[in-house]
Amino acid sequence: MRHSGTVILWACVSALVILVITLPINLQTQLVASIAVVTFMAVIKVLRAEGIWRLIALAFGTAIVLRYVYWRTTSTLPPLNQLENFIPGFLLYLAEMYSVMMLALSLFVVTLPLPSRKGSVTPLERLPSVDVFVPSYNEDIGLLANTLAAAKAMDYPADKMTIWLLDDGGTEQKRNATAVVEAQIATARHAELQALCRDLGVNYLTRARNEHAKAGNMNNGMLHSKGELIAIFDADHAPARDFLRETVGYFADDPKLFLVQTPHFFLNPDPLERNLRTFEKMPSENEMFYGIIQRGLDKWNASFFCGSAAVLRRTALNEAGGFSGLSITEDCETALALHSRGWNSVYVDKPLIAGLQPATFASFIGQRSRWAQGMMQILRFRFPLFKRGLSLPQRLCYMSSMLFWLFPFPRTIFLFAPLFYLFFDLEIFTASGGEFLGYTLAYMLVNLMMQNYLYGSFRWPWISELYEYVQSVHLLPAVVSVMLNPTKPTFKVTAKDESIAVARLSEISRPFFVIFAVLFIAFLMSIYRFYAEPYKADVTFVVGAWNLLNLLIAGCALGVVSERSEKAASRRVTVKRRCTFLSEGREYPATLENVSANGARVQVFGLEDHIATGAEGALRFKPYGGEHEEALPVEIRNTETTGSVMVIGCRFTPQDARHHSLVADLIFANSNQWSDFQVSRRYNPGIFRGTLWFLGIAAYQTSRGLIYFVRSLGGRKGEATS
Repeated sequence: MRHSGTVILWACVSALVILVITLPINLQTQLVASIAVVTFMAVIKVLRAEGIWRLIALAFGTAIVLRYVYWRTTSTLPPLNQLENFIPGFLLYLAEMYSVMMLALSLFVVTLPLPSRKGSVTPLERLPSVDVFVPSYNEDIGLLANTLAAAKAMDYPADKMTIWLLDDGGTEQKRNATAVVEAQIATARHAELQALCRDLGVNYLTRARNEHAKAGNMNNGMLHSKGELIAIFDADHAPARDFLRETVGYFADDPKLFLVQTPHFFLNPDPLERNLRTFEKMPSENEMFYGIIQRGLDKWNASFFCGSAAVLRRTALNEAGGFSGLSITEDCETALALHSRGWNSVYVDKPLIAGLQPATFASFIGQRSRWAQGMMQILRFRFPLFKRGLSLPQRLCYMSSMLFWLFPFPRTIFLFAPLFYLFFDLEIFTASGGEFLGYTLAYMLVNLMMQNYLYGSFRWPWISELYEYVQSVHLLPAVVSVMLNPTKPTFKVTAKDESIAVARLSEISRPFFVIFAVLFIAFLMSIYRFYAEPYKADVTFVVGAWNLLNLLIAGCALGVVSERSEKAASRRVTVKRRCTFLSEGREYPATLENVSANGARVQVFGLEDHIATGAEGALRFKPYGGEHEEALPVEIRNTETTGSVMVIGCRFTPQDARHHSLVADLIFANSNQWSDFQVSRRYNPGIFRGTLWFLGIAAYQTSRGLIYFVRSLGGRKGEATS
């Protein structure tokens, strides 16, 4: 009886929804209904109502979206016998339906995400044994030293934790390569990393051949280790002391748990954040995924492995034959295989590692191309919607994560669609200006508001559009290539420890200036047609406004590809930690203001004598969990005196493995600093203020990009503007 009642209720609600969506009403009524819904959603947002009111607001928004879909499908497509209009018009329609589908999947995944987990504590005697894998290929030795030292310093019983450096840059294949220079580099790296691992007290492991990239490297590590759990950190992902304490307890709670995933926190801005100077003010791009989407996936037992900052159960991996290597995104593919076998996952929403993002725009695009191509490979070879063993929610969650990477197609169509009318007078969207206001503009406003409901504190208005645009230009051919030949892509390591000594245009920036020029010409054309064809003024105004929005995003992208100079790959981290400054045999009380992977800024009290640049000194402090103070050698880089306080900028000069451990302790030991930094830039500016902010930054970055372009034509280099 209960089942029958549920079916009847579902049927009644469905019938009511269909009635509302298809109800024939005039344009004036549609305008009034749209304004009413937008106003209601705005009031709910201003009042910050949550729970049932949030769901009601999203439901009203969904009704407007579905009415738009119905109108768009039944009333706006060009006639089939006008192929010059119908073909581009139908492509635009498909792009819009893709956006609606992704909105629906987003609503399913993140409307009510799980709250952040509180943590699970396991008694000391029940702690499982853990192998810590740090896969490496060609990363800088100093970067690896810091990561290994931070891993070694994790708060976990030494007899239950084994650290492994899995070196794929010093394999027998590379050391015996026919290219002599490559072989010598690999041999030298092999010896240097062996010595580093001996000094740090960790295990070094390489293999005969570089087969199956990172997945093969980790599978080789599994053959030589035996811990119950496997923690994985990328070469640039250094863990905090409490990483294992915050994660391993969940495995005791659930014997079918295969994965505990944590967020990826980055010390440095990505190229967009660095070139637009938003790193300190605006949530990073990845925070929407790790702050909201992963918690939404976790609700449906679909949170997946992200390649690093995670702990996995060995028995589960053994059951699946190890890490999957069919695609170049072995992490998500491995999670899909294990979820389909009935294993569970957990997401812990607390940053417990600190890593590096690609510094240059070209490296950023290379990384995203690998992600996009890998997801397309999984979609092609594993197709989650029909994957046996997955629940329906898991199928939808995985489809959402993979279909997202098709965004270059609709983004490209949205970019060029207005040009069909402005340049060629094609009518690919059959509607009047009034209908556009009543349906399309209402849909766009509601869509913006729904996105703000779901992601407001994690993604500001128009930032998603900017990120998608700057990626689409180069990801579109990458996605097309993997669709045509899904076995072609190969795993490529993303460079992380780069620096930009001189401000310049990115080497892959040219298409952005070409597109901007075309859109600007279209903008001038829209002004001309508005006055030359007054009988089409309403349509020209709408299409011109659409093109102007594209022009603003394309102009802002010119600033993204105008690389600012930044010598350091890693930003300084505020620490506020007491220490002692040692100079020429004397000791002075001091406070660490901030640190980076290379140096620190220190306030020194009572030091009145001038210290020469290049002089040697040391910082003495007590490491977390340590009993005695230890000294870290430094070299003086610059000084500044304010009253009785001298502020000293110094560079770390580690001379042995213990010194690397001290550097890691200063930067990575305290995970709370990452959370505090994230919280400091998480707030919701709202659609109105967020839009005004974006318009301002777009105007400024357009001018900055054009100045870089003009200077590049004249062969001049240097920072274009402050």
